[in-house]
Amino acid sequence: MSDREIMNAKSSTKSKMQHFRDPVVERVCDKFVQRSDLGFEKYGRTLHDERSGGHKDLLDYLNDIQEELMDAVLYIQAAREELDDKHGT
Repeated sequence: MSDREIMNAKSSTKSKMQHFRDPVVERVCDKFVQRSDLGFEKYGRTLHDERSGGHKDLLDYLNDIQEELMDAVLYIQAAREELDDKHGT
C-alpha cells in the first residue's frame, strides 16, 4: 500500500485506487496529493473550493503562477551554485 493509500484510508476524503505502470509517475502523483493536503491544512479549502467560491479570480491565479515560476528560477540558480561548490567550478 502506498503512502497516499494509507493517508486516504486515515482521512475522510474521497479516495481513488489507481494502479501505476511507472513508479516515477506514482511518486509524482503521491507528491501532488501531499501538496494538496498541505494546502488544505494551511488554507482550509481546496483549489476547487477556492475557484468555485470566488476566492480568487484569473488575475490572482496568474499572479500565483508568476510568483511560483520566479521562485523556481531562484531554486534552479541555488541548485546550480550548490553543484558548482561541490565540483569546484
